[in-house]
Amino acid sequence: MRKTEASAEMESGTVLGKAVFRASQALGLTGAELATVIGVSPASISRLNDGNYTLRGKPFELAACLVRVFRSLDAIVHGDGKSMKAWMISRNTHLNAVPKDEVKSAQGLVRVMNYLDAARAPL
Repeated sequence: MRKTEASAEMESGTVLGKAVFRASQALGLTGAELATVIGVSPASISRLNDGNYTLRGKPFELAACLVRVFRSLDAIVHGDGKSMKAWMISRNTHLNAVPKDEVKSAQGLVRVMNYLDAARAPL
């Protein structure tokens, strides 16, 4: 990998780190829960928002999915933070799960993401 490609990858990992940190707060996730969702240590989460931790690999991909969950849910509830947090902690009959619990596994995160994408843009 060339130096410019490496620095671009590092920058995107840093930017996504800040975005996923803010998205997790809006979704009502704690730092420990965010660490579980994206597969990093809780100590890494505190460095994430400061820009001192760069996401790459699987944590990068999972973080991108969580940001997508946030963006879809934000569009559905028209930016209402209380509704967003309430949706995350309420049992969803279509998912047959509580979204906040469901996103803690990669498979569950993708299920929630796909569900919200479908709800946001029905055919």
